[in-house]
Amino acid sequence: MYASPKQLPYAPTPHSYTPSSLTATMNMDEEVKLWTTAAERDLWDSIAEIYSIIITLDGLEKAYIKDCLPESEYTEICSRLLKQYKSSLSDETVAKEFVDLETFKREWGIECPRATERLRVGFPATVIDPTNHPHHSTPATSSSHHPPPATPTTASMPQILLATENFITFLDALKLNLLSKDQLHPLLSDVIQSVNTVTDRDFEGRGKIISWLIRLNGMRATEELGEEEARELMFEMEGAYAGFKGTLN
Repeated sequence: MYASPKQLPYAPTPHSYTPSSLTATMNMDEEVKLWTTAAERDLWDSIAEIYSIIITLDGLEKAYIKDCLPESEYTEICSRLLKQYKSSLSDETVAKEFVDLETFKREWGIECPRATERLRVGFPATVIDPTNHPHHSTPATSSSHHPPPATPTTASMPQILLATENFITFLDALKLNLLSKDQLHPLLSDVIQSVNTVTDRDFEGRGKIISWLIRLNGMRATEELGEEEARELMFEMEGAYAGFKGTLN
């Protein structure tokens, strides 16, 4: 009499799982797509681009702090990344999926504190404070209300004229009641960048230019300043213009 055959280790039982025909025909090596339409593909390409920009920008800021690249190269790369970031988010569909920077970082599991700060400010460190390179030796600074006496500028006359024209253009825009971010931010950006070509020294009101740039950068494109905010901005920019002219003496 023959012994009964030994049960196979993986022999079916009444409670065994039987794969469906769909599961049985799935190719586990096949790429899983996040999209089914061209529009969805474009959306996720943009999201991936934003993720890449944030990671790259954080690395760039670290390299700048460690003095691993020239200021001019840092400024060029940082400016390009910031423009690409803003350009990607100008699409309403992408902006809706993105929500905001903190939500995006949380969803994708990244921190990138240096990139976060740079995106909040909206300008390279060399534009915001051209004297504050991490390896530059700078004299002790006084109170922000009493900046050190400005030394005579060595800028060319065209540079001085351009900075002066940019100040006047910005103040005229306020007088014409142009109060939205997309109207004021580019003009104030021109002011600080042209001022930096004239002098890298602090002057009365320069900090106010930076503060308003950051404030405007955090607004939605079509968002407008209120009446009180507009008056405050006008007052502070007139003071900054007077402070700038003081550096030309």
